[in-house]
Formats: sequence, C-alpha cells, structure tokens
Amino acid sequence: MDKDIIAVGGFVVLFLLMVLRVPIGISMGLVGVGGFAMVVGQIGPALNILELSPIRAMTNFEFGLVPLFILMGVVATESGMSTELFTACSKWLGRRRGGMALATVAACAGFAAICGSSVATAATMSNVALPEMRRLGYPDTLSTGVVAAGGTLGILIPPSVVLAIYGIIVEQDIAALFMAGLVPGILATFMYMMTVRILGALNPAAVPTGEPSTWRERIESVRGIWAVVLLFLFVIGGIYGGVFTPTEAAGMGAGGAIIIAVARRRLPWPLFVKCFSQTVRTTASVFTILIGALLFGSFLAVTQAPQNITNFLVGLPIGRYGLLTLLLLVYLGLGCVLDAMAMVILTVPIVFPVIVKLGFDPIWFGVIIVMAVELALITPPVGMNVFVIKGVIKDTSLKTIFTGVTPFIFTDVVRLLLLVVFPGIVLFLPRLLGSV
Repeated sequence: MDKDIIAVGGFVVLFLLMVLRVPIGISMGLVGVGGFAMVVGQIGPALNILELSPIRAMTNFEFGLVPLFILMGVVATESGMSTELFTACSKWLGRRRGGMALATVAACAGFAAICGSSVATAATMSNVALPEMRRLGYPDTLSTGVVAAGGTLGILIPPSVVLAIYGIIVEQDIAALFMAGLVPGILATFMYMMTVRILGALNPAAVPTGEPSTWRERIESVRGIWAVVLLFLFVIGGIYGGVFTPTEAAGMGAGGAIIIAVARRRLPWPLFVKCFSQTVRTTASVFTILIGALLFGSFLAVTQAPQNITNFLVGLPIGRYGLLTLLLLVYLGLGCVLDAMAMVILTVPIVFPVIVKLGFDPIWFGVIIVMAVELALITPPVGMNVFVIKGVIKDTSLKTIFTGVTPFIFTDVVRLLLLVVFPGIVLFLPRLLGSV
C-alpha cells in the first residue's frame, strides 16, 4: 500500500480514536505501532519501537524537568502560596473598580511564575478568587472569565512546562525560550487588566469597587509573598545566570519549594505524600502522551509525511504570513479535542520544518505556538480551562463562563497580532542577554 495513503489513514484513525474518547497518548501509540507495521510489512520492527520508545522517554535527562516543575507547582499550591499571592494582590488593587478582578489576574501571573501549568493555575485560582469575587457581587460571567483567561498565563510565564517540551522537541535553548516568554507574559497580564478596566468603564454596575485597605495591611500582605518571590528568583535567576541548566533548575525549584514549605510548617507528612502522589499522576499522564508521540513520530518518519506536508504547505500561494495564519487557525481547531501538551507534542514535529523553511525564528515561534495553545484553552466549544472552572464551580453553566471569557479572547487575538507584526517584543530579552 502507498505510504501516503497509510499516513492519511493513520491521521484519520487517530482522530476517530480521540472522538471516541480514547486517551490521546494511547491513540497515538496504537496508530504509531500499527501504522509502522503496515509500512514496513512486519510486526517485529514495530514491536521494537514499542519497546524502545518508553525507555527513550524515561531515560532522557532533559525530560526530567517535567516531574520536577510539576512537583514545585503542586507543593506551592498545597502550602498556601497561591492564597498569599491573591491576598497581597487584593490588598493593593482591591479598592479600585474591578479591583478584585485585577487582583485575580495579577495573582494568576504570580502563581504562573512558580507553577508552569495553565490548568493548575485556573483550578487553583478558581478555589481562591471566585468565592471572594462572588462575595463582592461580581457577576459570574466576569469572575469566571477572568479566572479562565488568567489561568492561561501558566504556560507562558516562565518556568513553562509546555515551552520546555517545545524546546526539547525542536532542540532549542530552553533558557532562551523562557526569556522569550517573559515579556509577552507581562504584556498579557497588562492587557487582561486593561480589558477589566474597559469592561468596568462600559458597565460600572457589573464591576464592583473593592474594599479599601490601609497601608499597614498592604505592607503586611507583601511580607507574605516572600516565598513566591524567592522561589521565582532562585529558579529563573539560576537559569538566566547560567548557574543551572533548566533540568537542574527544576530540581532546585522543587527542593526549594519543599524546604520553604517545611520551614513554614505547612507541609505535614500526609500533605507531603499527597503532593508526591499528585505529581506522579500528572507526570504519568504527560509521559503517556510523550511516549505515544514518539511512537506516532516513528510512524510518520517512515512514511515521510512531515517532508511531504512541508513541501505541500510551502508550495501554497498564500505567502509566509498567510501560511502562518492557517497554522494558527489549525491550532484553534485542535484545541477542541486536545489539551495543550498533546497539541505541542503531536504537531510541532510536523509544523516546525515548515516554520524553518519559511525563515521564521524558532524561539519566536515557540512563544507564538504557546499563545495559540493559550487561546485554544478558552475558545468555544471546548476550552480546557473553562471545563476546569466548571468542575470547581458546579452551579455555573458553560455558557456563562464562555460569555465571560469572550472579551479576553479578543484581547488574546490582538496580542497575538502584535507579536506577529512586532517579533522584537518576543526576541528583545533573549537578544539582550545574548541567547539568540
């Protein structure tokens, strides 16, 4: 059978399995092994890659940062750092109109700096911020929309697990990618805050004014976030300063989070065990996707699908930016059926050769692809962050959350256009520090 037909059939079967709710990692593994066997005409070589791919993933030193960054985020969450962040932000910003929504965005950005996961950021802030906003009279549309949008900062502001995985797959400097994500992350935070302010100006009744705080309360709240600041500076400063590799920084960050939590007497033994148990479950999910992607990638390699797709796309008469727009629209569509990690692992080996051939900077594209994934996380009909919030706040409908997040979707589109038109916003910091 022709290799191109087998490759097309493999993609069709893959998406059928996903529609049938088969986990994405298992789906990619089944199609990868089965497709590989069909191309080579023997089951033996296919079973060999089934044996070697898990070993390859589990023994890769760089992939060690995944469980370690996850552990750092879990410990930070369980030890109350997220609550301290929100409290401090609310004391400083709460007195303004929409102040509690502004505080939520700021707290999401701060927590993203020690978490690296959008889903975890959205889930954590749903528990911390939504009850307070409800108490102050915020409509569910605005409060849930702010949390859903703010949660997406988790995979952009460093350290980002998704950016790190992208860097490993395409063999780019992870430290440079983290640097590249910092300015767009700050820009995203500012633009989300501006969106809240605009909504408050258009409909003041729907955006309440918060409770005033004294200067003493503000200063005391800042003292409570020293752990978050120290952890962020320790990890990111170590990477940027060349003291740690990203994997070593992940280990130091996880260890630092545990030491801080123990020193503050916020990590009793049962909670300690819970943190590791949660880390193991999340890591197992990520590595299942990763191993499945390796198997599927081996199948694509023998069919030469990536090369054929690259030649086809580059040959389209729509120009490089037209093709970039097409790819970004594809990511929005994939967001309906895949989570962020699966999207990056599955598509980057196929898309990246196209980007290189078109002359786009790979570090810049890493940030662009993460932003596209961010947008997919809050875009109807299936936005992962929206469903996370729905799982926490069960008495709110999906329609309400999607309605609330719509203004932030427009904000994300504007931000994405800015970074496409002005790539220097992304590359400024890496170039300043000599990483690109």
